[in-house]
Amino acid sequence: MTDALWVLVLALLAVAVLVAVRRRLPVLFWWLVGYPAVTLRVLATYRATMDACGLTVPASAVRRATARMVGRQAAPVPPRRSLPLPLPTGSGLVMRLRMAAGQAPEDFTASADRLRHAWGAHAVHVRPTKPGRLELRLVGWDVLADVRPARRWLRTEPLSLPLALREDGHWHVRDFRTVPHELILGATQSGKSVYLRNLLCGLARQPVALVGIDCKWGVELAPFAPRLSALADTPDRANDLLDVLVEEMEARFRLIGMTGGTGPDAVLTSDVWGLPEKTRPVPVVVVVDEVAELFLAASKDDEKRRDAMVTKLIRLAQLGRAAGIYLEVCGQRFGAELGKGATMLRAQLTGRVCHRVNDETSANMALGDIAPEAALAATSIPAERPGVAVVGDSSGGWSRVRSPHLTLDDAAAVCRDTSGLVPELPRLDAFRPVVAPELAEPSSTAPVAPTARPVTE
Repeated sequence: MTDALWVLVLALLAVAVLVAVRRRLPVLFWWLVGYPAVTLRVLATYRATMDACGLTVPASAVRRATARMVGRQAAPVPPRRSLPLPLPTGSGLVMRLRMAAGQAPEDFTASADRLRHAWGAHAVHVRPTKPGRLELRLVGWDVLADVRPARRWLRTEPLSLPLALREDGHWHVRDFRTVPHELILGATQSGKSVYLRNLLCGLARQPVALVGIDCKWGVELAPFAPRLSALADTPDRANDLLDVLVEEMEARFRLIGMTGGTGPDAVLTSDVWGLPEKTRPVPVVVVVDEVAELFLAASKDDEKRRDAMVTKLIRLAQLGRAAGIYLEVCGQRFGAELGKGATMLRAQLTGRVCHRVNDETSANMALGDIAPEAALAATSIPAERPGVAVVGDSSGGWSRVRSPHLTLDDAAAVCRDTSGLVPELPRLDAFRPVVAPELAEPSSTAPVAPTARPVTE
């Protein structure tokens, strides 16, 4: 075999290896090939690309005068890069810019798609950092195509959980103390259940009381029964459980008021988190699996019960944060036609997670008051990508996310292994689910990787 043929064979072998690495190990391919190539492309074409995208400004008077002295024409000035090289990240690179006079972050957001094509990136995200400066984040590949739990651990505060990977490479962190209540919508097979499993498994490892309301006879939340402090599987039981939760909330408010009195140990506070740790009641997270079941009524008695349950849910949503009671309201659809109180309840749920839904009304109900483009993005989620969702909050920010896949068996095993962390809440003892002996035994093979907390960049 000649030398030329050997070179050809080795070249083909190297290409095949790179293709395999790109498909199976995209992070490694990015560090070996993607980052150097994109960095060279950005540095070589930075000024021309900014000029073509309309992101340059005319040169200053001094520069124009200097150019005329040497017989040249002053070129437009692009934004100044604050670093000599773009900083690499696990999924792309970051370039910090100092905007020229007259420019605004909206100019770069409008040109993000043009920058993406010019530099050969999968996506370009713009984030203002401080007045006059912004951050361009180039993503090298579709990070939502295959979301896996990170191998390292992220130190988070109590009631703070990284649940889903965002399309810019960061992780969406569910912080109950910042966003106390959340609405989760998604049609069948949209990935809503996987998001909820990650949430429950993350909370199961913390000193939190988990309360479930699943009026579909408990088919969704029953596998997590070993870790639940209470479970209501019918509308009548849900009505009684909500009564107890309202009583618990009122008792906590009385505790806050008494602790804020006079005396050497008096503490002035307006919520449970200001109380001393030894007297602070345990946080309670209430998960409503299918909220539409609470609104449906077939008779006048059902209507009275529905109005009572909705009123109690609204009270918990309005006042529960200060008492350490938080709501996770889930459903396949949500609209004003559910009945009286639906819109009022929606207004109290600050966090919004919308998976693929079957109607535009549900997407608008979840995200329309946050950003119209977020609702449009939710309606365009393809059915072949379960788990992809649009996350928004009352600040107007939104992003596409995707949760790591977690099977029901793995999630149930985590709840069995953490059943010893169920706190003592006497008011909820009557609603404690009965667990079969074979399900109550801890599993020695419960996986840790599917629910590992990832490190943000």
